[in-house]
Amino acid sequence: MKKLLLGLFLFGIMSPVIAQITKPEVLKEVRLVAVNYKYLNAVTNEEVAVPVKNLEQHVANFDIRSSEIYSDDYDTYEVSFFIPEGTILAAYDRDGQLIRTIERYKNVGLPQAVRTAVKEKYPDWKISKDAYLVNFHDEEGAEKRYKLKLENGKKVLRIKVDEKGNFL
Repeated sequence: MKKLLLGLFLFGIMSPVIAQITKPEVLKEVRLVAVNYKYLNAVTNEEVAVPVKNLEQHVANFDIRSSEIYSDDYDTYEVSFFIPEGTILAAYDRDGQLIRTIERYKNVGLPQAVRTAVKEKYPDWKISKDAYLVNFHDEEGAEKRYKLKLENGKKVLRIKVDEKGNFL
């Protein structure tokens, strides 16, 4: 009986150790490619609304070569991207690199610098509408502007501001 209990005890201790031995597994190669990093670096703004960031990320990751409209016959391709808050018209070359974009978003959150600048210059006015405009070119970078409609009672004023709060 002692031998049987000792045998069961040793078997109970050894079975978890045997279960831990695994065969090495070869993993598939993972390849990360920075696609259109110039565009993402130029348009990235931490204070921009989440839908805008998501659409810009989608534009940067879009692969024109796997699209049904792709053909080797053309040098550039123009693709439109839409969300309820705005649109992006993007131009890609035949290699899938983003050449330029024209972006327009309506009534998205304004950066703190823009809100502060407007509040200081127009203290009694309220922002009733805003449009966020981005023009990107691969050689020139991105130009970001805000078109704002201000109201003070029945008075209406339209202004343009860059992303840093400078009036244009």
